[in-house]
Amino acid sequence: MGNEKLNKLLVGFIFLVVCFTLDRFSKIYILNILNNDGQVDFYVNQYLNIYLVWNTGIGFGLFSSESKAFYNFFTILVILINLIILYLAILETKIKSIFLMLILGGSLGNLFDRLYYRAVPDFIDININGLHWFIFNVADIFITIGIICLIFAEIFIYKSPIKKK
Repeated sequence: MGNEKLNKLLVGFIFLVVCFTLDRFSKIYILNILNNDGQVDFYVNQYLNIYLVWNTGIGFGLFSSESKAFYNFFTILVILINLIILYLAILETKIKSIFLMLILGGSLGNLFDRLYYRAVPDFIDININGLHWFIFNVADIFITIGIICLIFAEIFIYKSPIKKK
């Protein structure tokens, strides 16, 4: 393995570990401030609240279900997608590899929760004039940033000029 490829993997691994660690610390902090009735609900400012919900679905609570079979299916699907992302991160250029590792770091944070708690703690509640977005967590932020950066990389960095015949 060449130095360039090893360097790319090391940098990507550092991004993955930082994302995973920040996500774990944020969730541990929130879970440690649970009040006696098992809820975290406090007002930060007019746009941000911390409100703990347990997500059994995938990103932003989509496909939440009480069915164990459904939950297990999506957990296995997430594991397979993580393996594909890791494979792509190894194959891609350095910048795209870093973006994929951001996604993987966030995804592994949520996967850890799915396996350990049987649900993902989401707690960031953003609203404008009472209109609330989906409640999410730090891992979701890294996943979203990684996806947006991959899209911009495809559009602006890797676009190839159209060849005229």
